[in-house]
Amino acid sequence: MKAIDINKANKEAVSRIQSAQPVLVGVGLARDVVPGMHDKLILHAGPPIAWNRMSGPMRGAVIGGLIFEELAGSREDAEILASSGKIEFSPWHEHSGVGPMAGVATAGMPVWIVQNKTHGNKAFCTMNEGLGKVLRYGAFSPEVIERLRWMKDVLAPIMKESLAIKGEINLKSLIAQALQMGDEVHNRNRAATSLFIREIAPALVETKFPEKDKKKVLEFMHANDHFFLNLSMPSAKAILASAEWIEGSTILTVMARNGTDFGVRVSGLKDKWFTGPALLVKGLLFPGFSEADCNPDIGDSAITETCGLGGFSMAAAPAIVKFVGGSVRDAFNYTNKMYEITNDESASFQIPNLDFRGAPTGIDLIKVCELNILPQINTGIAHKEAGIGQVGAGLVTPPMKCFEDALEAYVETYCGD
Repeated sequence: MKAIDINKANKEAVSRIQSAQPVLVGVGLARDVVPGMHDKLILHAGPPIAWNRMSGPMRGAVIGGLIFEELAGSREDAEILASSGKIEFSPWHEHSGVGPMAGVATAGMPVWIVQNKTHGNKAFCTMNEGLGKVLRYGAFSPEVIERLRWMKDVLAPIMKESLAIKGEINLKSLIAQALQMGDEVHNRNRAATSLFIREIAPALVETKFPEKDKKKVLEFMHANDHFFLNLSMPSAKAILASAEWIEGSTILTVMARNGTDFGVRVSGLKDKWFTGPALLVKGLLFPGFSEADCNPDIGDSAITETCGLGGFSMAAAPAIVKFVGGSVRDAFNYTNKMYEITNDESASFQIPNLDFRGAPTGIDLIKVCELNILPQINTGIAHKEAGIGQVGAGLVTPPMKCFEDALEAYVETYCGD
């Protein structure tokens, strides 16, 4: 067996994470820009999963995606098509991208294009629809489809032309600023969304689109505090993808959930998924719903935590507890605990409430297993049945099985028997 210097490998992985520079460079249709995308492919959140194992919200999002693409005219038609074998399903993470909650993306959906200027790799994500009855939470009513088509026909072209006028936007800088304004850019994106509007608005008003369309786009962003989530996620993906294959490294590059399974990937175990059962999220539910209504943990948005944001930076956003539950002291405790399972502190993402200490950076597989401390994630909660949508938000951790299996594979790979 070749001798492996784990510390050296992890230092290289963290160095790549620290030096990454995610920049928003454009907007395009998924079929035109996402690697491997085609008209009969549906991308989804989390590790690989087949239709017969998909949770309710993911099935609902697939149904909505097929209706949006006019491949099906009804729920029944979509379910028949989805189960026929004529539609291919694949994780976003295997196509250089990420998707919040169900994460469903079809060929005709517009996506953000984010480039890591340091290492050259790109990452992709759909645009954020807002909260409530939206596709990513498994809703597919006519209002959901109508909104998606408006996003394709109006929002995306205006954003594309605005970026052509404005030029590239440094997302790492926006995230760093947002953390100092009370966001953690997973479940709280109010400051980041506001900063993005400030960046894009002057160019947007210069575009040649009708005034009523430009006004509606500005109103849509203003009314959607989560608009920046679909930019923070591909930013985190672009950062972490630069550390995806470093021989011997035990740094995590992916944490993702599909509503049935929770999966992780490790830098030194190329292209391998390690999965366990997705757990129920504990938190605050909307009026009229109970825990019995909740689907297990779902979404690629844990890429933010993998990057040291989200639940790892809750101390920067104590107001988040009003959305996900817990106390302000809990927010500080979660962040402080995460320093124990990471290898460094971010040079860019600093937390004012901790005397500008850098966010916990570089989750170490070995530390997670040795200390028995699981990564802390804050997230939304989807209804377990297709078509209903969001029912709350809260806190969750991965199952330890993911990490135990990954560590066993690491030992087998690098240490033999």
